[in-house]
Amino acid sequence: MPRSLATLALLLTTMIWGFAFVAQKSAMESMGPLTFIGVRYLLGALIVVPLALREWRRQNRRLNRFETLMIGLIALNFFLGVYLQQAGLTMTTATNGGFLTSLYVLIAPLVAWVLLKMRPHPILVIATPMALVGVYWLNGARFTDLNFGDALVLLSALAWAVQVALIGEISKRTGLPITISVISFLVTALAGLVGMALFEKPDLAIITAHWPQLGYTAVFSTAIAFTLQAVAQQYVPPANAAIVLSAEGLFAALGAALILGDRLAPLGYAGAALIFAAIVLVEVIPALRQHFRAAA
Repeated sequence: MPRSLATLALLLTTMIWGFAFVAQKSAMESMGPLTFIGVRYLLGALIVVPLALREWRRQNRRLNRFETLMIGLIALNFFLGVYLQQAGLTMTTATNGGFLTSLYVLIAPLVAWVLLKMRPHPILVIATPMALVGVYWLNGARFTDLNFGDALVLLSALAWAVQVALIGEISKRTGLPITISVISFLVTALAGLVGMALFEKPDLAIITAHWPQLGYTAVFSTAIAFTLQAVAQQYVPPANAAIVLSAEGLFAALGAALILGDRLAPLGYAGAALIFAAIVLVEVIPALRQHFRAAA
């Protein structure tokens, strides 16, 4: 897959996740986070399992110890990122949650450097702060008082950073991007359902009443988007992918505008432009540098 097409796939992934923010927030008004996570990821896994089985049979290989360990680490951080973010959003504002989650843009290149010895491109020194300032402006350039929910979201950013840093490289190494996604879904679903039974009071009527939110997040945000991420990140470096994925807040704002009638302040539009500029920088500058080197 050409890198430009992979980047577009990541943008589509980000758009789906951004629109899902409305569904996630509305479901949390009457449903526990573990209940939502368990049902959502079980449905998502069931949709993608046939593709994963086909992929596994086509590869016809056994995973070595390192690959198994890395896939387990990806699945664990996937669950932690999902749960900590979902639980944190029940206690903090969307503004705080959106900005704190976006900190994985800073952390992912460091994780890739430490674990995979992948030195980020120098342009990220400019693009990463641009993306973070853009997210900050997009969320109104303000914070309310920080609380325990903010701490949970901040920890989720660390978990997302590990997942973003590792999934592309391990998918490329194993040739099993869909299988890795399904393993992450199943681990998260199992943990969510067990936690639901132990700590929450699941209500079938409430779950059924939220089928539009569960349906969208299971089919689009889980089965399609996370599988696209695993496939596309084989062709985009982790640090660059983190910048592209930072546009989630931009699409969340767009979804809120289209569905809820929300409107951005002028500073919010400036933040959206800054995020877009950061994405363009991390894709265009390295490509131009490679072109000029080839021409020389």
